[in-house]
Amino acid sequence: MTAKAVSDTELMLRGYGLTTAEVFYRMPDYRSVLNTFVWQHYDLAPDHPRLFEFIEFWQREIEGPIHSVRFTHRKLIGPGEWRHVVGEFKYH
Repeated sequence: MTAKAVSDTELMLRGYGLTTAEVFYRMPDYRSVLNTFVWQHYDLAPDHPRLFEFIEFWQREIEGPIHSVRFTHRKLIGPGEWRHVVGEFKYH
């Protein structure tokens, strides 16, 4: 059985918002150089499970140690803001 892909709109209706994180990290061979990586995904505030899952993955699999992470979260729409409209307007 395969998992059904969920659309971005469905995620937003379930309360997810767009989380953008800027990860500051150091390269293993050049510790004095600070690099950045931008990560973006739909996530649930205030716990941010996908963001923390990504940070744990980075710490486990990537050799460049994280210096710091700066992130923002924006809830784009909610269930009360969405309405389905069906109609047609004819002009002449």
